Amino acid sequence: MKQIGNSNEDMLALLEAVVGIKNELLYIREYFHPLLKGEIYLSGEQVCEMLHISKRTLQQYRDDGLIPFIKLERKILFRESDIVKVLEDNYQQ
Repeated sequence: MKQIGNSNEDMLALLEAVVGIKNELLYIREYFHPLLKGEIYLSGEQVCEMLHISKRTLQQYRDDGLIPFIKLERKILFRESDIVKVLEDNYQQ
């Protein structure tokens, strides 16, 4: 590993590396979700983006029992597999 000196070039290279690592971590936090027993859980916002619907429409789908969800205290989560199943079951060719 190269030792970093006091030159501006070395400091800029170090800063670039740190910014690159930060961007990678932000990407991972946004797009990769932890698995729980092999299931991916999505937030309401993520489901809205996935289905291209508003939060109010998602609320209506929940109220009507069209989309299964899990409530943990105040947090509402959706299994990705449930969303995919709903889409497959309602797909018309």
